[in-house]
Amino acid sequence: PVLRLLETQLQEQKREHEEEMGTLRNKMELMQEELEKQQQAFLQTLQLSPEAQVDFGLQQEITRLTNENLDLKELLEKLEKSEKQMKKQLKTYRKKVQDFEASQETVTEECKSPEGNIPMAVQRKEKNFQGMLEYYKEDEPRLIQNLIT
Repeated sequence: PVLRLLETQLQEQKREHEEEMGTLRNKMELMQEELEKQQQAFLQTLQLSPEAQVDFGLQQEITRLTNENLDLKELLEKLEKSEKQMKKQLKTYRKKVQDFEASQETVTEECKSPEGNIPMAVQRKEKNFQGMLEYYKEDEPRLIQNLIT
């Protein structure tokens, strides 16, 4: 049993290693292709006149900046979308807190007697509950308050 477990783990590690090696080979091939393209572009640039080299360099820089700008715009859009979602969540949580605080005030006022600080007598029926209780989400703050008191 232990030997089989170790053999299984070894096979799993071997499979993961082979997958990782395949991924790294693909990355290496892509990098080699990119390097070859850059070398060809560099050799072509060297064959150009000095003015053409400057123009080519400017075109390359414009292309790089344009791509960078597009990436930044995409990132900005993602951040704005995230900000909107967080604002919605914040608004929801604020509403829940306000509702909870309002229910706390209501529970506190219900517990006070009209004569002042004399506590009201509460009659309770003895019931035998078994299992789970079902309740509405909006009744949760009041249920929690009742459990505490």
